[in-house]
Amino acid sequence: MNETTAHRFGRVALLGRPNVGKSTLLNALLGTRLSIVTPKPQTTRHRILGVVTRADAQVVFLDTPGLHQDGKRGLNRQLNRVARQAPDEADVLVHVVDGTRWREEDEAVWQLVAPRAAACLLVINKVDKLADKAALLPFAAETTRERGYAGVHFVAARRGDGVPALLDDLVARLPEGEAEYAEDEYTDRSERFLVAELIREQLMLQLAAELPYATTVEIERFEDGADITRIGAVIWVERDGQKGIVIGAGGAQLKKIGSAARRAIEAVLERRVFLELWVRVRESWSDDAAALKQFGYSE
Repeated sequence: MNETTAHRFGRVALLGRPNVGKSTLLNALLGTRLSIVTPKPQTTRHRILGVVTRADAQVVFLDTPGLHQDGKRGLNRQLNRVARQAPDEADVLVHVVDGTRWREEDEAVWQLVAPRAAACLLVINKVDKLADKAALLPFAAETTRERGYAGVHFVAARRGDGVPALLDDLVARLPEGEAEYAEDEYTDRSERFLVAELIREQLMLQLAAELPYATTVEIERFEDGADITRIGAVIWVERDGQKGIVIGAGGAQLKKIGSAARRAIEAVLERRVFLELWVRVRESWSDDAAALKQFGYSE
């Protein structure tokens, strides 16, 4: 780094409606797998903090749950609260949209960020999936005509296309400041949290229809041994019938979920893992304030 170049530090909030690829974008920016990713909307339930450290800057990214209009359950209301708080903590905002579709929920995100003093970049994601690339520029022009975005980036986060240019632009907009995290830190989340998320990822991937949204994961045991880490986790559901589906005939479904989760956990922790899973019922936990607090969704 040139001695005359000031070091920059700041926070960047990734915002958008569900399933536009915010978590995939965060992972691409970090160059590592932090946020879980599935094709289902509302996969992200927490504010995930990811840190990028380079010679000229340290960027703290805040990945947020997708802002959505479903406020029927306490969990949904909590997710929206988390998403709405993030802009107040950020120096730069990133509004992620999916291709050339602008929906009511996209407009709701814009209405959230518009009053903020922080610059907001529009990131048009999943451009690799567009059959008609010629539609991108007219869509960007129309979208930004009456909305004060500070810039536009076209990105294919899944492939990493456009990500380096976006990161450079974000760094240039950050205030001067010293790094607040160690060079080897990439999140403030614990290994227990990451493990619970990786188990929940498999629930999202392997369970059909609405059932994944009725599940959450709580780590009961996390013991590091000399050559293996032993983990015990509870999968909570809301009704007895859901418990049977998660377990499956002869325990086959739970075994499949556990095997896939264990492989993912070993890849992240970089050590051998022994994983035990149990399924328990807590009636209507997603609309129970005490349960939401117990499971880490509210303070």
